[in-house]
Amino acid sequence: MHTIGFAIYEVPQQFQGQRDVHLDKNFFLTHAQTAKSETFINLREVSSRFKLPPGEYLIVPSTFDPHLNGDFCIRVFSEKQTETLPCDDPVSAELSDEVVSDEDVDSGFRNLFSKLAGADMEISAYELRTIMNKIVAKRTDIKTDGFSLDTCRIMVNLMDDSGNGKLGLGEFATLWKKVQRYLSIYKQNDMDNSGMMSTPEMRVAFKDAGGCVYVVFIHLE
Repeated sequence: MHTIGFAIYEVPQQFQGQRDVHLDKNFFLTHAQTAKSETFINLREVSSRFKLPPGEYLIVPSTFDPHLNGDFCIRVFSEKQTETLPCDDPVSAELSDEVVSDEDVDSGFRNLFSKLAGADMEISAYELRTIMNKIVAKRTDIKTDGFSLDTCRIMVNLMDDSGNGKLGLGEFATLWKKVQRYLSIYKQNDMDNSGMMSTPEMRVAFKDAGGCVYVVFIHLE
C-alpha cells in the first residue's frame, strides 16, 4: 500500500478536442495544478469533491514517493454529463534500489540507532519527529518550521515494511538515505541560497527527484 494522491490539470487550448493528448514532463513542470487531493495518504482510496468550470482536464494519480509502480482505479462522479478516457501513453521509470537491509548498516550508524530508538530498538512517529526536528534545528541554511507529527506518520508509513507502525534499523537507515538525497536535491536547486524554494526552483527539484505518473483525460460539459 503506497501513499497516494492525485492532481488535476486543465488541458491547454491547443490540445482540447483531441483524444490522443500527449503531454511530456515539461508540461507538468511549467503548468500549475487546477485542483488536487487534500493529502497524499497511505490508504486504498483517496477521494475529493471539486467544482470546476466546463472544459477538458487531466487527472493524474501518483504515488507520494518517486520511482514506485502501482495500479490505479479512477472513478469520476459528476452532476453534469462527462466523458472520460484513459491516456495510454507508455510510462516507464528507471528504478534505483535504495533499500538498506539490517546487514548493510555499518557499526557507527547501528550504535547511533541504538541510542535514538531506546530499549525496543524501533522508532515511532513521535520519536522520529523529535529526531528530525533536532536535526533541522541545527541547519542555518534551511528555513523550516520543523516536522509535524502527521508528516512523520506518513514517513513511517512509507518505510514500514513490517506493518507495526515503527521503523526498525534497516527501515530507518533507508529513510535516512532518502532524506539525505532529497536534502541534497533541495540545496542544489536553492539557487539564491535563501533557504526556501521558489516555484521555478521547485519545478527543477521535482524533475531531479524523478517520478512516475498515470494520466486520465476527462471532458466536462
